[in-house]
Amino acid sequence: MNEKSLRILEFYKIRDLIKKYTATSASKDIIDKLKPYNSLYEVKEHLEETKEALELLMKKGSPPFEGAYDVRDGVARAEKGGILMPLQLLRIANIQRCARSFNNYISHREDEKGYRVLEDICVGIVPLKKLEDEIFMAIVSEEEIADRASTTLFNIRRILKEKTASVKDRVSSMVRGYSSYLQENLYTIRGDRYVLPVKSEYKAQVPGLVHDQSSSGATLFIEPMGLVNLNNEIKELILKEKAEIERILQELSEKIYENIDAVKGNTNIVYEMDFIFSKAKYANDISGICPAVNDNGIIDIVQGRHPLIDPLKVVSMDIYLGRDFTSLVVTGPNTGGKTVTLKTVGILEIMAMSGVLIPARENSTVSFFNEIFADIGDEQSIEQSLSTFSSHMNNIVKIIEKADSNCLVLFDELGAGTDPTEGAALAVAILETLRERSTKVVATTHYSELKAYALKTEGVENASVEFNVETLRPTYRLLIGIPGKSNAFEISKRLGLPDYVIDKARSGIASDSLEFEDLIQNLQGKTIKAAEDARKSEMLRLEAEKYKEKYEQKLSTLNLSRERAISEGKKEARKILSEAKEDADEILKNIRELEKMGYSSDARAELEKERKRLKEKIEKAEENTFNKEHSGHGLTNVSEGEEVYIPSLNMNGIVLSKPDNRDEVQIQAGIMKISVKIGDLRKNKPVKEDPKARKMRKRELKLNLKQVDSSIDLRGMDSEEAIYSVDKYLDDAYLGGLEAVTIIHGKGTGVLRNVITDMLKRHNHAKAYRLGDYGEGGSGVTVVELK
Repeated sequence: MNEKSLRILEFYKIRDLIKKYTATSASKDIIDKLKPYNSLYEVKEHLEETKEALELLMKKGSPPFEGAYDVRDGVARAEKGGILMPLQLLRIANIQRCARSFNNYISHREDEKGYRVLEDICVGIVPLKKLEDEIFMAIVSEEEIADRASTTLFNIRRILKEKTASVKDRVSSMVRGYSSYLQENLYTIRGDRYVLPVKSEYKAQVPGLVHDQSSSGATLFIEPMGLVNLNNEIKELILKEKAEIERILQELSEKIYENIDAVKGNTNIVYEMDFIFSKAKYANDISGICPAVNDNGIIDIVQGRHPLIDPLKVVSMDIYLGRDFTSLVVTGPNTGGKTVTLKTVGILEIMAMSGVLIPARENSTVSFFNEIFADIGDEQSIEQSLSTFSSHMNNIVKIIEKADSNCLVLFDELGAGTDPTEGAALAVAILETLRERSTKVVATTHYSELKAYALKTEGVENASVEFNVETLRPTYRLLIGIPGKSNAFEISKRLGLPDYVIDKARSGIASDSLEFEDLIQNLQGKTIKAAEDARKSEMLRLEAEKYKEKYEQKLSTLNLSRERAISEGKKEARKILSEAKEDADEILKNIRELEKMGYSSDARAELEKERKRLKEKIEKAEENTFNKEHSGHGLTNVSEGEEVYIPSLNMNGIVLSKPDNRDEVQIQAGIMKISVKIGDLRKNKPVKEDPKARKMRKRELKLNLKQVDSSIDLRGMDSEEAIYSVDKYLDDAYLGGLEAVTIIHGKGTGVLRNVITDMLKRHNHAKAYRLGDYGEGGSGVTVVELK
């Protein structure tokens, strides 16, 4: 991609904005090299990675970049076999831990959805936890090595501490002994040796080595002879400590050298992930979407917005190109938004081709181009000179030399800066040349000749920026299919120009031209409405298909979950019955042992009879549990809203739809929506429970109160899982007799809190609910009072 287009279309400003979201300077360097990719495959992969990162941000929150530093200098030094400083070692260990955490962040799924591109990148992460632990154990901070780094260092520091304490005691006693000769009654240190501040006139009274003197010369810092040996021993220990620290740093550096390939790989992956998530964070701020990408030259941007314009002021636009026409001629008044239209198309194309999500609506489409050329001038006045025209023509000449069917060309005020007649003819010739090459072109102009050229030429379409004559302001909306109408007469009239002047002006224009302008005005409203209705219908159709596919997948997942739950329930029931049989046999065996100790044969016969009865009862229960043919006759007809019984789930449900061609209806069973054949349904027969039995059951449930927790933690769950968990938990809490429970959802973005609040509004067991008070968890929890 040519640098001039990237500069003119302000892609470098987009890169600077993305850099604000990075955690490391190494990722900033990657962004500095970001340009449109060279193949359609690369574009799609890098868009997908940004999309996946954005989805992870929305579901799991910020990625684990804590401790991520730019350690390229340290890694390069280790790769050459050099000894690293404590700060470098710490940062390398931190970024290895960050890589390991990131691997867990990507691979831990909360649903069935995977993140193909990001997972493929993270496959290259090699955990180096042992190396991390060794570095963290040996180094306390950027400047301090831990005592536990080695046994030798521990012993040296222990002895050094003892020697230092001895020297301090000795020198303190000397201070008291020589107090009359000292400048001050204290000791100090010069060059790691303990000395006394002796008055210069008493030098001979304190025998020892002079290490320093004050600036005035009145004080000499003398090391008494009695301290020389102790100071020598301390100095020797300090040198040993330093040597041992160097040995430890060298050993850790060698271990990094031994794992240098894994260290470099993990580090580079963290940098790459930082780069990808920076793009995702930027996309989140501009409400970016992942567009469809093709290599057929088709552009269809729906409600695209220029990313550098204030989101509160920017006007979205729809622009399409490449299907019915390859060239688009945009006309309209000055300051109406023509240049912004060109820059919006160009920057959105470059962003998408660079793997950056674009600010537009879902279902937008961009194309992969080998080159994007832009001839956009900033001059917006009538003071254009020959030099300006020459400059534009030099640029256009280079464009024509290189442009082909795989290029997008953006012209601003094509042919301007020279005689209008010649300029218009030249502009038509340039557009025709590029059209014959199937080059995709968007050009702005003031020339009416180009409107006529677009009307009569196949593959060329008119467009205009809308202007509100009533308010004398542009609306900045792009209208494709309609040439811009000159509003000079209407604007002049509203500004107070007399009618007779305007009439004279009209008389100087050919009647054909006036009729042409009026025709444009008449067709404008109808065409706009028809085009908008058609595009909205298409968008709604695509969204409907997407929702259909989404809910079909959810239905399939629910059906699998139902079958799995039934299978597990049957397995559990078999296990319970088997245990019951074993218990019965064990009891009978014990009773037989007792019989040998004195029971009669009549008693044994009675026991056998009881055993047989117990066996028949268990077998009957087993038959009732696993018999597929449920009691009662299946229904032949149901109506929407009818409550029915589902034997396979042992629960009631509400009929949501009429029978389809397979005699299946959709049933709302709890939180599930399932499809069931009419013949597998039974009439709902509510059983009236005896009041005494109900009281007894409640009393038993209250006895089991301790078995139900008073709170549930939803942090880390997605919305669907949280709803399911809370629904089941409230059922258990209600049956357990709890009066109030706490739902822990965390503060975060507030998504879980809102989902739970919506659910509680209509939940049968919820009597009232509120956010937690101070000391209860605040807005991170919801307290529910049960009925």
